[in-house]
Amino acid sequence: MDRLFCALGPTATAANATRGARERTNLMTITTPPVLGDSDVRDNAAWHSLTGAHAHLAIGDDLVRRYPDDVAGFVGVRTWDDPAVWDSLASVVGSGNEFSISTPLRADATGAGAGSAEPELPEGWVRTFGGAGVQLVETDRLRPRPDDEAIELGEADVADMLALVERNRPGPFRPRTYLLGRYIGIRRDGRLIAMAGERLQPGEWTEISAVATDEAYRRQGLASRLVLDVAFHIQQRGGRAMMHAAASNVNAIAGYEKLGFELRQKTNFTGVRVP
Repeated sequence: MDRLFCALGPTATAANATRGARERTNLMTITTPPVLGDSDVRDNAAWHSLTGAHAHLAIGDDLVRRYPDDVAGFVGVRTWDDPAVWDSLASVVGSGNEFSISTPLRADATGAGAGSAEPELPEGWVRTFGGAGVQLVETDRLRPRPDDEAIELGEADVADMLALVERNRPGPFRPRTYLLGRYIGIRRDGRLIAMAGERLQPGEWTEISAVATDEAYRRQGLASRLVLDVAFHIQQRGGRAMMHAAASNVNAIAGYEKLGFELRQKTNFTGVRVP
């Protein structure tokens, strides 16, 4: 998510913890089934992306799949109910590497929090950090539209995209992340000053991610314009838009809600190191 997945940023405690862990080792992020209620592809977004729209990029087996290291750090787990999943994780993720378990939290019948459903770690597996996030989904209030200044970004733009991400820390972005979907940006005087794009694609849903604006061009509505453009093209092909944010990044959440997104669920993130 930024500013942890899609809009999580340097001011968010969870984002800082996640970024620090990622810098220490090859951090990967796993989504896991919900606490209560029927399963939904959005609850296990990485798995459904890696077995669906991004199956051609997947590395792994029938229990665990991941993206190539230079594409994304996400890992998909089919189920935690099979004890063999831990052997698969060790093989697919690799000894000494870290991954993050994303656990959706749903309110129970009384409206109270349901608590965490994080799997119990086997002996030798180490919990390295924890953080809170949110998942946002589009509503009928969202009014997506194409942006006249936006240009599509690709392989030739990778250096500029990485530089913008490094300056703004919108979330993880790697040399071939652009392969996950459509990425767009705004250039002025040849300089890339804003960008956004598509990341996980579970079922009909597509995650808007890597929303970043150069500090010198903030408060001009560029991020909102690009989010609306990305959402427009998602809807044009029959899809629906979703986003993620660190729970502490209240400004980003408020901005996305103003655009027409709403909170679907809260999420816990737990970092784990493979022995």
